Amino acid sequence: MIKVTVSANVNPTESKDKVHSALIQIFPDTDFEYEELPEHSGKFSAEGDVYTLEHLHYLIREEEIIDTSRTRLNVGLSEDGLSTSFIISKQVATVGRLNYPAKEEPLGSINIEVVADSEKEMERFFDWLTPPTENGIPDFEINIDSV
Repeated sequence: MIKVTVSANVNPTESKDKVHSALIQIFPDTDFEYEELPEHSGKFSAEGDVYTLEHLHYLIREEEIIDTSRTRLNVGLSEDGLSTSFIISKQVATVGRLNYPAKEEPLGSINIEVVADSEKEMERFFDWLTPPTENGIPDFEINIDSV
């Protein structure tokens, strides 16, 4: 089973509502919990399954960034092949778009971690979210129910 964790810190200079709005732009059907933290104003986080990333799946295709997205998944892949993590820009997310910053942004990014039960399951997840392409066109599409 795929387990997805999404989180974003809220810094003292940021609006809690704007950070929540940025998260909802990318993960519209996700219920985020808010926790106050001493080192930040707080942190939004949510756990779910592969369906948590359904809108992200759509945006990757809409913005035609499948190859870039697959690269980001590979960069964050753990040595054992059972988890991957990547970040997206919190600021760009406020307008419902995707951007993968090279490193954590000064005000923080949206963090996504994906954990699978097996390497095969993780490979299937990669192929669902970011299938191999030719000239930017997916070689195939996998139904979310088979991930």
